[in-house]
Amino acid sequence: MSLDLAGCSDGELAALALAKRQAAYSELMRRHRESVFRLLRGLVGDGDAAVDLTQQTFIAAFAALARYDAERPFRAWIGRIAINKARDWSRRRAVRRFFTFARPIEEAHAVADTTAASDVQIADRRELERTMAAIAELPANLRQVLVLRAIEGMSQAETAETLGIGDKAVETRLYRARKKLEEMLRG
Repeated sequence: MSLDLAGCSDGELAALALAKRQAAYSELMRRHRESVFRLLRGLVGDGDAAVDLTQQTFIAAFAALARYDAERPFRAWIGRIAINKARDWSRRRAVRRFFTFARPIEEAHAVADTTAASDVQIADRRELERTMAAIAELPANLRQVLVLRAIEGMSQAETAETLGIGDKAVETRLYRARKKLEEMLRG
């Protein structure tokens, strides 16, 4: 008998995945891959790294699937894993920079690109890159709330659960993140 996995809840899919149903793993990944990628892209500011971190997030999630509580949202659970992967990535990157004293490759691209942009699409892309770079510069606690609420569209309660903080803390951090981002982009 064939089970329609698209109609299953995330909790049901997790149980099926634990029972070694490969299709259940695939369905969970299909449902959450894009939001995990967007979250990571917002947190690390690097699309290529976000792709790698998305893969690492799902590998870690599936390895820890037995610890998932099916009564809670899968999105919040996997979001927490993604945030931890982004933190690890940021720490490793900071250590590498400290020891190599190398400038980030992103700066090399900016130096090499000396052509003036007259096309609106190029200007929009640069403004987006500037905004994403500013978001990446925010302190982690502010960046996480901003990405989850403004980019991922999570509710205040979902964001609080994902980050393990209170609703009021989400509200305060979001306000501070927006204010700081506005200051950074003004300058």
